[in-house]
Amino acid sequence: MTPAWRHLLRALHQQTSSHRTPKMCPSLSREWKPRALGAFWTSVTKLGLHTKPRMPPCDFTPEKYQSLAYERVLEIHKQHLSPILTAYFPKPLLLHQGHKEWLFDYEGNRYLDFFSGIVTVSVGHCHPKVNAAAQKQLGRLWHTSTLFFHPPIHEFAEKLSALLPEPLKVIFLVNSGSEANDLAMLMARAHSKSTDIISFRGGYHGGSSSTLGLTNVGSFKTELSSGLGCQSTMCPDVFRGPWGGSHCRDSPVQTIRKCSCAPDCCQAKDQYIEQFKDTLNSSVAKSIAGFFAEPIQGVNGVVQYPKGFLKEAFELVRERGGLCIADEVQTGFGRLGSHFWGFQTHGILPDIVTMAKGIGNGFPMAAVVTTPEIANSLAKSVLHFNTFGGNPMACAIGSAVLEVIKEENLQENSQEVGTYMLQKFAELRDEFEIVGDVRGKGLMIGIEMVKDKMSRQPLPQEEVNEIHDNCKRMGLLIGKGGIFAQTFRIAPSMCITEPDVKFAVEVFRSALTQHRDRRAK
Repeated sequence: MTPAWRHLLRALHQQTSSHRTPKMCPSLSREWKPRALGAFWTSVTKLGLHTKPRMPPCDFTPEKYQSLAYERVLEIHKQHLSPILTAYFPKPLLLHQGHKEWLFDYEGNRYLDFFSGIVTVSVGHCHPKVNAAAQKQLGRLWHTSTLFFHPPIHEFAEKLSALLPEPLKVIFLVNSGSEANDLAMLMARAHSKSTDIISFRGGYHGGSSSTLGLTNVGSFKTELSSGLGCQSTMCPDVFRGPWGGSHCRDSPVQTIRKCSCAPDCCQAKDQYIEQFKDTLNSSVAKSIAGFFAEPIQGVNGVVQYPKGFLKEAFELVRERGGLCIADEVQTGFGRLGSHFWGFQTHGILPDIVTMAKGIGNGFPMAAVVTTPEIANSLAKSVLHFNTFGGNPMACAIGSAVLEVIKEENLQENSQEVGTYMLQKFAELRDEFEIVGDVRGKGLMIGIEMVKDKMSRQPLPQEEVNEIHDNCKRMGLLIGKGGIFAQTFRIAPSMCITEPDVKFAVEVFRSALTQHRDRRAK
């Protein structure tokens, strides 16, 4: 039997069996209904033997949507909400309910959520233990402030501090990643008595007036004055940067660029360190306040640095009197699999750690953790106070999230399922010319799209958007990132399974195949 006929029979089986998704958990049946063989053959001819992969079953029944009509939602959004265009897809999704790794829209269509509200839902949508903790605290005490003591903040502080190495034991609770990084900037300057702070090009550290200086993604920059005293340095990107090869990354999947490095010597790392030294020698004062780095860049498309780079960079910063800050907003809480914190994967110990997103599984919560010495420097410089930081609701939820990660072995699941997924997506890189790079660690994965592997030029935005929208039509939600929005970001909840991964990979393969066929025509 020829490969084409095998593909056809498989497509026929998938198409005719797609209606078997349990009624209690509706799929995208409105768009993908079984048809007669003649009509199906016409479809196969047009799409090049493509069909919608079968979605894994789900044992959850969403409530019936009974709120605003879709058109009314669009009208209100246009009249009263931010005019900045941020919604995904030509027809924005109106979501209604979530369960574990699944999302349901207002029509009852089910989607596999592989972006988790921008790398935020860590243990799964509406986890029953987290829900129960929130409901219990909601009936007991919504809010007080740190002017008064309440047990949830002390219980959470003890659990969180136990997960961090000495001397990182003093916790400041805030409400968002931007707030956390804003406070970390203030800490670094108060302790060092210096001003200049360095961050990578391509790094994202927040959208406040201060943290915008650390953020170096063009679409987030402003023509207004902001972020004074911040300097950018070259991102050691081993795929898109000037140096990099096939042994650089701490990842099961390496870049396809070749290099002649010995196993214990990375020439790319040495070259990028020279560029970092150049920044220190030419762009900042002799004494600096600090250096911010994400262990893996998130918004820039899951960019990984050469092994050993951050360790040497931290040493150079400390020689200048600066503090080293690890931004764990996206990489923390077991997402990378091999370690609980991203900085541990680099063999480094930061002076300050910032965290948000997964800390509260979507509840607005964040933290800055540092040493007693640095905390005391801040206390001598400013009376820091946060009205909502560390409120009873946030702390009860934060404690429940930490318990779920441990009880359900979600860090181990990130390692096992994430490695499997990386390897499966790497097979698509070998199959399709427009997939330039697959990278990441655990459940934080980037797939960079290019015109071709030789030039590494970004795939045009309209083509990226077509692939993105096609994945949504087949029931898969993924993110986008990169300086040119050329990289698909995959960061599902840590509760996902191998069947989820198989479905996601098949959806992505189908979207790529359809793109290839459109190009051929």
